[in-house]
Amino acid sequence: MGQALIIGIVAGSGYGLIALGLVLVYKSSGIFNFAQGEFGTIAVFALWGAHSVGVPYGIAMLLGLVAALASGLATERFVVRPLFAAPRVTLLVATAGVSLFAIAAELWLGQGQLRFLPPALGRLDRVSVFGFAVSDQRLLIIVTLVTLAVAGAWFFARTDLGLAIRGLSQNPLATELMGISAVRLSRFTWGAAAILGGLGGMLSAPLASGFGPGFVTLSALIPAFTAAVLGGMTSLPGAFVGGVIVGVAESVAVTYPVFSEHVPGAPSVMVFILLMTVLTFRPRGLLGPRSEFTSSERSV
Repeated sequence: MGQALIIGIVAGSGYGLIALGLVLVYKSSGIFNFAQGEFGTIAVFALWGAHSVGVPYGIAMLLGLVAALASGLATERFVVRPLFAAPRVTLLVATAGVSLFAIAAELWLGQGQLRFLPPALGRLDRVSVFGFAVSDQRLLIIVTLVTLAVAGAWFFARTDLGLAIRGLSQNPLATELMGISAVRLSRFTWGAAAILGGLGGMLSAPLASGFGPGFVTLSALIPAFTAAVLGGMTSLPGAFVGGVIVGVAESVAVTYPVFSEHVPGAPSVMVFILLMTVLTFRPRGLLGPRSEFTSSERSV
């Protein structure tokens, strides 16, 4: 049980990083961003490409973040902004189109080849929990997620920019009338969400058995959506909590024979059960404020 718990927390922390970006975009614009996973995949490919030609790992990670940021800003400028006045379901479909386009481009450029990424930190036995060695890479994922979740919650609750972004999702016209540029706010949130996706992809890829086109979208997007819904689609700390819950649930489903041997696709089934349970009994999530979730939901 202890080993399943640790593995689940680490995997869930990766989901939580992707979920933070999903929550950030939804909090600012009421959009479910299906391109979030590809921001992470683009960052992983950029990191791998730079590191494979001799660029130091830290600099290669920065280049990966730059690639993710560029993809997020391009999506905001050429897809989201022209459609900003359209119904939110139109934007949802548009972000799905961005994701499909990115996967097709990755297949074309990379030929679907499986690649492998070394960890940023190589020590494998930094600490031992329940007799299970926890590597530096796993600790880095957990620390990064906790730090970003706390910083994000403080940002939206205590800063003028955070409050302005929340106002943009509630009433864009009123935000503009207050002298706040909706374009700049939209650019900021999409760029920040892309960086979060990039971090999630780059920190999680070394723990996977390899990556290819659509890596983050195929492996983490649905669990990350579930994590965001579990925590409340407007709660950044909720994305952290939801990610950990989803990761532990998947790990338990894989570890225990009662699930893995008798339920085909046990981890995916467990995620589906969690999602349906929360949507049925607590649709605002575990930490989502009722009033804010309801008003954002109406804008969709």
